[in-house]
Amino acid sequence: MTDLKDRLLDAALIHVPFDGWSDATLRAAAADLGLTPAEARAACPRGAMDLAIAFHKRGDDAMRARLDATDLSAMRFRDRIAAAVRFRLEAVDDREAVRRGATLFALPQNAGTGAQLIWGTADAIWTALGDTSEDVNWYTKRATLSGVYSATVLYWLGDDSPGHQATWDFLDRRIADVMRIEEAKARIRKSPVLSKLMAGPSWFGSKIRPPRKGLRDDLPGSWAAPRR
Repeated sequence: MTDLKDRLLDAALIHVPFDGWSDATLRAAAADLGLTPAEARAACPRGAMDLAIAFHKRGDDAMRARLDATDLSAMRFRDRIAAAVRFRLEAVDDREAVRRGATLFALPQNAGTGAQLIWGTADAIWTALGDTSEDVNWYTKRATLSGVYSATVLYWLGDDSPGHQATWDFLDRRIADVMRIEEAKARIRKSPVLSKLMAGPSWFGSKIRPPRKGLRDDLPGSWAAPRR
């Protein structure tokens, strides 16, 4: 995030509860900083959409910093995931800004960007927790966590329980649902009959690779080259 965009975001947060992530908010933030509309647009070519994206990524950065500073080694892995999602939500000082962002990214023309941001949060969590997946599991882990995170955010937006305890209980239930799926997959792998039936899909999944940094980051992944 550029310094100017960071300053614009700080100024915009005062206006978001009233005007949402809109051009009116961007203009007001620019005026508060003594900037011209052209200068604000130079920092945010997509207008307030860029500020909403920056706000989401700022939360991801805060979550990563807290995870790096927290010793999770004594926790079960499922509890580490729950802690990471909780840290991400607790990184937000203004729920209304998140609510307005959810409205913005629910629009059909912005849904792709919203999905990309949620995927980025899930990827940040798995990476921080040391995920080393090199096949289709890289995708399934992030897709599953994206669903858990999205559902938890929506629940959290309407939760008025003390300390958001109802949200943390909801999160634990969602993770328990995922763990049941993982347990079912483990039983399939241990079953001689079922494992044979799944041999083809398993082989196919083992050949899928996650994106590689420094290569073609715009692609979702790659097919494993055959060994010689």
